[in-house]
Amino acid sequence: MSFSVYIIPVIFLILAVFARFKGVNVYDAFVGGAKEAVPLVVSLFPYLAAIFVLTELFEASGLSGFLQRILTPVWGFLGIPSELGELILIKPFSGSGSLAVLSDFYSKYGADGYLSRCASVIYGSSETVFYVSAVYFSGAKNAKLLLPVIISLLAGVLSAVIACRLCAVI
Repeated sequence: MSFSVYIIPVIFLILAVFARFKGVNVYDAFVGGAKEAVPLVVSLFPYLAAIFVLTELFEASGLSGFLQRILTPVWGFLGIPSELGELILIKPFSGSGSLAVLSDFYSKYGADGYLSRCASVIYGSSETVFYVSAVYFSGAKNAKLLLPVIISLLAGVLSAVIACRLCAVI
């Protein structure tokens, strides 16, 4: 067993000792934090349910396949392999759905294949777009969010493909 399996338990132990040293009742603080989290979870539930339902409808309705067929010439023009289309379309909406697509890439093309590397970079980089957009536009009064998000996602995909091509050449 490696040393890394002990890192998180050691961090928890250090925090508990430090909190005790400062006179904080760790159990009560934990329970109080959990109580404060319950209303947040309840308020987020409708939004999460809507995203899950819409993601399933997007896939089940055939809209995903339709958009892939329409966008295949665009992907080709931009130098993006058309096989990445499904991941590009589903990643902004569903983390678990895109993880399943990424797993399919690994099993179909191998973990070290060019397409799998591109898919991995796309998968890892697109979450940041929504985080940065939320932070950046949260203070804006009349934020037009759609175009910057689309441009950011497209720039991330293009950057991933270019980076993977350069790494394949080197």
